[in-house]
Amino acid sequence: MTGDHSSKQYDQDLEQIRSKVLAMGGMVEHQFQDAIAAFRNGNLDVAHRVMKDDEAVNRLEVELDDACSHLIVRRQPTANDLRTVMATIKIITDLERVGDEATKIARTAIHLHKRGIGLVSHYETVSLIAEQAMDQLRSALDAFARLDDKQAAELIKQDERIDHGFRSITRSLITFMMEDPRTISGSIDTLWVAKAIERIGDHAKNIAEYVVYVVGGKDIRHTDFGSAKSIEDED
Repeated sequence: MTGDHSSKQYDQDLEQIRSKVLAMGGMVEHQFQDAIAAFRNGNLDVAHRVMKDDEAVNRLEVELDDACSHLIVRRQPTANDLRTVMATIKIITDLERVGDEATKIARTAIHLHKRGIGLVSHYETVSLIAEQAMDQLRSALDAFARLDDKQAAELIKQDERIDHGFRSITRSLITFMMEDPRTISGSIDTLWVAKAIERIGDHAKNIAEYVVYVVGGKDIRHTDFGSAKSIEDED
């Protein structure tokens, strides 16, 4: 009876943590959306809101890390349960870093706006990978919510799209800067935004990899899983 009670309490504690992690995911998703909107239209109020929201995300990261640590100490999970908690801690870290990248985009929007540099044309340069990264983040959070390793695996395979887009943007911006030195300042800022978007895609991919780890026990980080294999191939 004691063991059964402990197991139920562990499940309840873990579910509370998962709910807060998903709430954190919603927060950083909105941060990213707002940051891109500010980069598109130069709305300084929105950009400052993104930066302010990052404080709340940081506080939630600390709270969730503490909750996970206490869960390990109190419930002493083993095997699959411990794997789930450890993966959740890593997901929390990735979400906090998404918030950091969104804040960088917002700061760049403020910087460009204050210098009177047109934002719309710069937004068009990164709009495609911004949409792709947004889709990946949303899909990663959905896969985590439902512990859907198939959806996570598909997301991992699609990550190369953003990497390819970032490389293409880099080549284009270098060409612009070489042809017209007057574009250097705006191009460099746009490159920083593109890099932040690319990193958000990486964090979404990381979350998907942790979902695969939780569900199947396979650590697929630093492998060619995404480019050549599927869940079925691994089984």
